[in-house]
Amino acid sequence: MGDPAGIGPEIIAQAFHERPGLMRQVVVAGDVSTLRRAIQCVVGASAQSLPPPMLAELNGLENFSQVPPGCMAVVQACSLHQPVPLGQVSADAGQAAADCIRFAAGAALSGQARAVVTAPIHKEALAAAGVAFPGHTELLQALAAEHLGIAVSALPVRMMLSCPGLRTVLVSIHVSLRQALDAVTPEQVLQTLRITQAHFRLCGLEQPRVAVAGLNPHAGEGGLFGREEIDAIAPAVAQARAEGMDCSGPYAPDTVFMRARQGAFDVVVAMYHDQGLIPVKLLGLEHGVNTTLGLPFVRTSPDHGTAFDLAGTGRASAASLLAALDAALETTAAP
Repeated sequence: MGDPAGIGPEIIAQAFHERPGLMRQVVVAGDVSTLRRAIQCVVGASAQSLPPPMLAELNGLENFSQVPPGCMAVVQACSLHQPVPLGQVSADAGQAAADCIRFAAGAALSGQARAVVTAPIHKEALAAAGVAFPGHTELLQALAAEHLGIAVSALPVRMMLSCPGLRTVLVSIHVSLRQALDAVTPEQVLQTLRITQAHFRLCGLEQPRVAVAGLNPHAGEGGLFGREEIDAIAPAVAQARAEGMDCSGPYAPDTVFMRARQGAFDVVVAMYHDQGLIPVKLLGLEHGVNTTLGLPFVRTSPDHGTAFDLAGTGRASAASLLAALDAALETTAAP
């Protein structure tokens, strides 16, 4: 359900109203009282006279098949005793969000769930709860590595952000810009290309056309504006091509996303967080999807935050959440 003080519970309730057939395949790892409040918010804000969906509380996923049609299946996955105040950062909210993530990851790792779709969390709330991870991606990576009995470093993951017409994978995620620049190494870029190739093969596309963005203006202009393209990015692209991947670059980062949107490439590998996220969010925030590549299970999420200013109004759009659910189902259905 994401952070219970944000819009996550409400967009889940809204999704049930908009596409009840899709949501028949969903179990919410959350807090029953928070979801009840969210349902009331959505029903109260609707211009139509909508009947609130019934809520079926489950003890575990093994009872899911018994949930009647039209009911929202919820597992009490955290220890909240009452809903937290809306729109406020709190340790209780952060702990509840982390507990729900752990439950959902455990269900996927044990084979009880096909995929995990996460609603937005608040990084300050996680920190207030003492959770030593900056976001979903890093926590899910650690949980999966622990389950597999390997070091976190042995399970590299990447973020892929997508919207209609554009997909981009990031070399680095939630680090400072200085650290992101230092992460542009031949090893990191090549690892990103390998993870990207493996994901698309999982989705049924054997040879995705991968464009690699440069780091510097004009992709360094032959070394005039920096040597990262020459010393780090181009060698990684060359090695990936030697391994049989259909990748090319580095391309000027101010035009490569436009070319991908026009159909020249299936995906762009971006060198750092904002380089890849800004074009995706500009083009399609309401339908954007975040997918974690490299995990031993499918994980997607909406491409937006907790929107504390909208929490409790029932007006938040469920479009990105529904897109994330569709993406998860499409990926798990791939041959």
